[in-house]
Amino acid sequence: MKILSVVGARPQFIKAAPVSRALRKRCDEVLVHTGQHYDLNMSQVFFEELEIPEPDYNLGVGSGTHAWQTGQMLIRLEELLLKEQPDWVLVYGDTNSTLAGALAAAKLHIPVAHIEAGLRSFNKAMPEEINRVLADHLSTILFCPTGAAAANLLHEGFSNIPNNGKLIDCNVNLHDLEAKIDRPLVINTGDVMYDALLYNIGIAENNSIIIRSLGVQPKQYYLATVHRAENTDDPARLQNILQALALAEEKVVLPMHPRTGKYIADYKLDGLLENSQICVVDPVSYLDMLVLEKQAKAIVTDSGGVQKEAYLLGVPCITLRNETEWVETVAAGANKLVGCDAAAIEHAMASLPDRGSWKNAFYGDGHASELIVNVLQCVDDHRQNCNLLFPV
Repeated sequence: MKILSVVGARPQFIKAAPVSRALRKRCDEVLVHTGQHYDLNMSQVFFEELEIPEPDYNLGVGSGTHAWQTGQMLIRLEELLLKEQPDWVLVYGDTNSTLAGALAAAKLHIPVAHIEAGLRSFNKAMPEEINRVLADHLSTILFCPTGAAAANLLHEGFSNIPNNGKLIDCNVNLHDLEAKIDRPLVINTGDVMYDALLYNIGIAENNSIIIRSLGVQPKQYYLATVHRAENTDDPARLQNILQALALAEEKVVLPMHPRTGKYIADYKLDGLLENSQICVVDPVSYLDMLVLEKQAKAIVTDSGGVQKEAYLLGVPCITLRNETEWVETVAAGANKLVGCDAAAIEHAMASLPDRGSWKNAFYGDGHASELIVNVLQCVDDHRQNCNLLFPV
């Protein structure tokens, strides 16, 4: 079985690492990097740190408008798919790379498997929401990270959901799940980012020197990340966020995303970074980021992945959005939504829940990658004669 995996952005490299390890034990994987993230600190260092094989192809698309970037990916991916003729195309998450990979494959009648399916913010002003919804509805197998994600798909009309959307054991006999052959298959596998965290946290703590190099003390700093367009592209929102961070009671470590740095300069907000609590650093590697997350007093972010890692590491999270796909973290009291209101951000930073006062009850058991490969292998092996889905 040949799997063509499409990645292009930093969160996808993290998700792809454990899945690629599991895939290459049993399948032929062709790894394609679209080049959506191309900066050394946003791309190459992740492949090196996470022990991901060098991409078989790097499309080098780079940045641009959503339409231009997605269009360029479609053109180049179509040529590649015609050349490689994979049995499956595997896409991750909700980026332009996700949508382009799913759409290019579907147009060529190549079945699509979507990892991190079913997430919804219910805010279509977010480009990520459009990408994830369309990718789901183009997919043959939808691998959900949580039961809530599976429930979202049920509400959208998906009905082929074994085990009522509850987590499926890694060693389950898929023949007993009563999945159908005439409709998309929805499987709750748990979250591959939990696989990645469990695999890498010990490595990170043994090798990272980021805490010492920044001169901060464990649990005596906030960690902040800001990169979503809704925050960076709006000068008023970005100004409010920076003002709140600048007045924090402890130092704020802010790894600066390239687009965020550009807009801060364009909007002439640089002064908010001077003589304040904000400590700006270049984007950090995944292993350094894990250590910064684990040792932070709290995390202030608009990143979905960072919200989830904060929850899994037992660190309070403050989310710079009005909604989140990771509703479980809010329900557990681990995560507070504050939007871009400076007073709300300041209040949340001053009234944190106790660290680790919640337990992981939503994201699986750390074996999502193995289950994903099991399902793919079973479906492909029995595409003609078992009662599991294969596109007609």
